[in-house]
Amino acid sequence: MNIGKRIRHIRKLCNKTQKWLGMAVGFSEKTADIRIAQYESGTRSPKQELVNDIAAALDVSPHALSVPAMDNPAGLMHMFFVLEDMYGVRVREIDGELYLSFNNGTDEENQSVRDILCAWSEMAAMLESGVMSREEYNSWRYNYD
Repeated sequence: MNIGKRIRHIRKLCNKTQKWLGMAVGFSEKTADIRIAQYESGTRSPKQELVNDIAAALDVSPHALSVPAMDNPAGLMHMFFVLEDMYGVRVREIDGELYLSFNNGTDEENQSVRDILCAWSEMAAMLESGVMSREEYNSWRYNYD
């Protein structure tokens, strides 16, 4: 989910209009909704200072709006939050172990996610059982379309 879609998603969760958000970050009343619509559609990309202002207006972390960077714990956590928003991912604790669970909805998008996760599970099982080498597994992962 790109930054524009994140802005739109979180703005809607907050029950705010594009005009309200635009004015909250300092755009004129005349252009406020147009400017936010441009960011949400991806026509324009907000600079970090504007991302910070939008986040403050929506009372969220700037990390919640940005495309998550997974090279740090906060970025990884926000990536999980994006997965929760998009695919209904939930974290569960079972017998002291943490697991991610995916919504098993019947819509096409959820079925596609289920299909790719099943493929990943099958390949990982082949690696663990020795049917597939680490090199073969890595080749599969890094060439996955």
